[in-house]
Amino acid sequence: MPWWPAGYAHDAEGRAFEIAVGAVLTQNTNWNNVEKALANLHAAEVLAADRILALDDETLAELIRPSGFFRIKTRRLRAMTEAWQGAGGLDGLQARPTDELREWLLGIHGVGHETADDILLYALERPVWVIDTYTRRLFHRLGFPDTAARKYDLLADDLLTHTREPTATRLARWHGLIVEHAKAHCRVKPACGECPLLEQCAHGNRLEEGG
Repeated sequence: MPWWPAGYAHDAEGRAFEIAVGAVLTQNTNWNNVEKALANLHAAEVLAADRILALDDETLAELIRPSGFFRIKTRRLRAMTEAWQGAGGLDGLQARPTDELREWLLGIHGVGHETADDILLYALERPVWVIDTYTRRLFHRLGFPDTAARKYDLLADDLLTHTREPTATRLARWHGLIVEHAKAHCRVKPACGECPLLEQCAHGNRLEEGG
């Protein structure tokens, strides 16, 4: 799956699990910090479900310390890893329909809607919209109503309903482009000058009109 970085695994199971680990660790931090934590896990040769579960909490917490909130994330990562292994790993999870998978993910301690959809889209390659801060901000500024405050599931379902040919590959690419665009242009304080979407942007047009 494009865009989401997963550079250590060499097989489908390992890559999917690495993405799931990254999705948990990226909560409330930036990706640079997650990369440091993943590098620690890789260097310790424990970036696999059975090896993470064999670690004691203090060792695991120290390895993922760069990701921040490391004690909370130790509990969350262990819960996700136990669930992943208990479900039969990638093969077991791929046998389930998407709606069932989403409910299963949301039942894991510390996995919210965005984390669940990150795992669904990038690790399990299911066609879902990831509704993160960047997605909300961009669609809100483009003029879509109620995007900023709308409930996660309602917005995700609405976007999926109005997406033509919503394959996992296409949605993963779009989400990656949204994130990169938001970092470059659609920031909290927008940099509209060279934005390629300026002509379609309600927010940018208001700025040009002095509103």
